[in-house]
Amino acid sequence: MEQRLANSWRLAANNKQFIKTALVSDLRVDGRRPFDYRRLTIKFGREEGTSEVQLGHTHVMGVVTSQLVQPYRDRPNEGSLAIFVEFSPMADPSFEAGRPGESSVELGRIIDRGLRESRAIDTESLCVVSGKWVWSIRVDLHILDNGGNIVDAANVAALAALSTFRRPECTLGGEDGPEVILHPPEVREPLPLIIHHMPIAITFAFIGKENIVVIDPTHFEEAVMGSRMTVTLNANGDVCAIQKPGGDGIMQSVILQCLRIASVKAADISDKIKIAVEAYNTERALSKIKRHKPAALGLRAHGENNGLAEANTKGRNVKAEEYSVSEGNEMDIEVPQ
Repeated sequence: MEQRLANSWRLAANNKQFIKTALVSDLRVDGRRPFDYRRLTIKFGREEGTSEVQLGHTHVMGVVTSQLVQPYRDRPNEGSLAIFVEFSPMADPSFEAGRPGESSVELGRIIDRGLRESRAIDTESLCVVSGKWVWSIRVDLHILDNGGNIVDAANVAALAALSTFRRPECTLGGEDGPEVILHPPEVREPLPLIIHHMPIAITFAFIGKENIVVIDPTHFEEAVMGSRMTVTLNANGDVCAIQKPGGDGIMQSVILQCLRIASVKAADISDKIKIAVEAYNTERALSKIKRHKPAALGLRAHGENNGLAEANTKGRNVKAEEYSVSEGNEMDIEVPQ
């Protein structure tokens, strides 16, 4: 598992020894201390439910989509959540284009285990008609650059995309029987997902026989590590999942130390995601106000001077122009350490 999720960098023996010797002195090649995280940057695109996350040199994009499907027979009142991961061949020489490999499947399972099995997303609120129609939420994670610790970056990208996603509001109608009517966003405001808590993935790398522990390993550190462990916790310190796929053994005292450190880091990253999402929602709300306000002013001004018919035409032109400008802007929210 370590070799699948780690990168394929081949370091010379001298470089490996240099990294290990530096870690013995609590030094890392990028200047961080053993339990320091790299700089985290969160960006949001034009469409709701899209995110870009950069953790150091690791770059991940998340996209959330939804569709109405029939529920599972054993859960007729619940929607579903699925995680899919795609590795770009440009991200790492070991990634191949085509069908999903073992690394993408395993990464999706780690994130899915933290999100779905901890019931972070309220799937019962995704039910439209019990036993007939529910919402299926799909999260696509695209690994654009592998600078180490893909798991944590992909987890943040998934949470950021889910936090800004809006699904269409639907009602039941029809004369002959219940018919699901989907309302466009211009008619009714789309609905956000109900997120009970944010499971944050924190990854530790263990290097050497001395069990040297570092958090958020880079691609160089992943090339020399003996094992890794990913702990998923929320801001309250509740453990949602633990993943340690093979590798060297770890003492119980070291695991407990990692849990204490991960609890603090999870609360910090959770706050950063919330701040970024709030800033995004505020910016989106202001952009909607800017789009509608010039249209209303155009109707009033042209209606007084040139008549109501010309006012309607002018007002629509102003609204369309404002919409195209605001839709072209990308939300860029940086979350410093």
